[in-house]
Amino acid sequence: MLTDRQLMILQVIIDDFIESAKPVGSRALSKKDTLPYSAATIRNEMADLEESGFLEKTHTSSGRVPSEKGYRYYVDHLIGPEIHQHGLGIIERLTNNGIYEFEQIVQTAAEALSKLTNYTSIILGPEMFEATVKQIQVLALSDQSAVAILVTNTGHVEHRSFTLPKGVSSSDIEKLVNILNDRLQGVPLYRIPEVIQNEVASLMMKYMNGVDSSINWIRTLFTQEQAVKLYFGGKANILMQPEFNDVDRIRSFYSLMEREDEIVNLLKNSNQGIKVSIGHENEVEEIKDLSLITASYHIGGGQMGTIALLGPTRMEYKKVLSLMEIISKEMTGAMGKWYSDKS
Repeated sequence: MLTDRQLMILQVIIDDFIESAKPVGSRALSKKDTLPYSAATIRNEMADLEESGFLEKTHTSSGRVPSEKGYRYYVDHLIGPEIHQHGLGIIERLTNNGIYEFEQIVQTAAEALSKLTNYTSIILGPEMFEATVKQIQVLALSDQSAVAILVTNTGHVEHRSFTLPKGVSSSDIEKLVNILNDRLQGVPLYRIPEVIQNEVASLMMKYMNGVDSSINWIRTLFTQEQAVKLYFGGKANILMQPEFNDVDRIRSFYSLMEREDEIVNLLKNSNQGIKVSIGHENEVEEIKDLSLITASYHIGGGQMGTIALLGPTRMEYKKVLSLMEIISKEMTGAMGKWYSDKS
């Protein structure tokens, strides 16, 4: 159990280190108006905090820096999010300007969040198997190849190239597109194979010639695993942090950014609400010396996505927690309106 004096000293040390990124010494702390204690008293308390695991001593300085345990206590007990009377208005400004496509809204939100924090932002779109078909188009590129364009109710656009079966004419493609849009519009993506089997196939056999092979490639085309979309903002922001002056750490971080499946799995496991994972609390090796803050947002129809910020453990937690809460609420409100407009 920490004393009131230890709590005060711990908070000032962490606040100072977050701002300066330099180890904090007792003499410098004794000069602060917020700490009415002598350098000797502060030094003794710092030694006790170090012994308890809340502070660590660096090799290059007599000062101390917060440990992961210290940051965890700081986040859980010593701070609350900064109070903002008004929201950021980022999403509201987008929708007021007539930008309603889901992907434009989310990408802009990711970029704005990274600029406001100077950290790397990642936004995970909704689970695509919960999305529904809005429109399908098939465009012939040549006699042998074509591209299918699938648009969902969440604004996600996916292109899939394929080889046309022999004997398929332009009129067959037109009939096919009409059938697909008639039967698949509003159908959840995970139900597409079922609807193709039970409804689309019989209509193709009725209105098109030689459709056996066509049914097979249509079924294959629309039963591919649906990708979950990631939106990044400020990937290079990590380079501005003094902790990242090591080439190996930079290489490790960018290696992770390329492994999007791993990031998706990391964010999909996040709980609803706001969660702070500090250092070794993170499961992925490349971010065990970073902090990851996640918040959920809702789109409508039960669909949920995740907002994440990745930065050093020396993160401006008060500011970041407030921004995450605000942008989560803004995105949920705006996306709810967007979803109802699109439904």
